[in-house]
Amino acid sequence: MYTVCLDMEGVLVPEIWIAFAEASGIPELKRTTRDEPDYDKLMKWRLGILKEHGLGLKEIQDTIAKIEPLPGAKAFLDALREETQVIILSDTFDQFAKPLMEKLGWPSIFCNTLEVAPDGEITGYKMRCEQSKLTTVRALQSCGFDTIAAGDSYNDLGMIRASKAGFLFKSTDKIKADNPDLAAYEEFDDLLAAIRKELA
Repeated sequence: MYTVCLDMEGVLVPEIWIAFAEASGIPELKRTTRDEPDYDKLMKWRLGILKEHGLGLKEIQDTIAKIEPLPGAKAFLDALREETQVIILSDTFDQFAKPLMEKLGWPSIFCNTLEVAPDGEITGYKMRCEQSKLTTVRALQSCGFDTIAAGDSYNDLGMIRASKAGFLFKSTDKIKADNPDLAAYEEFDDLLAAIRKELA
């Protein structure tokens, strides 16, 4: 029994924070988990910038409403879900992910939750669990599933390396250079072929 675990941002949809950085004109918000391995440090820094500029959940959701999945992402997911179970494991938040999941045909997603004040200010966030992607992969393995994982960022390396097969997808040159043993793909057709080879 296989379950494929996929990252969301950078793999299936554009990076939400980069899109919001461009929409809000705040270039500092372009920093993502591709640049900063410490997610807690990254999020606290982001929330500080939002507070400084008086921006909240509504402004980010307005940007997310305009984001479309990466070209080919929905067809890739549809093809994969015909053959095996798929779970998206993301460090994003319920309040960000829902409209994107609708555009992708409602795949299963495990992610985190934002703490939001009545005025819309994002005051904090609740992580689902420690090292959520790796923890989830290990939990799936503990109940009899072999996992295949793909992602693009530092926070995906744990689940990729813990899985029976793991791939980098649309990753950075630095992450690829630091992990030369991991197969890296840029196109959905190539990733789908690699996953199908493992499923066979």
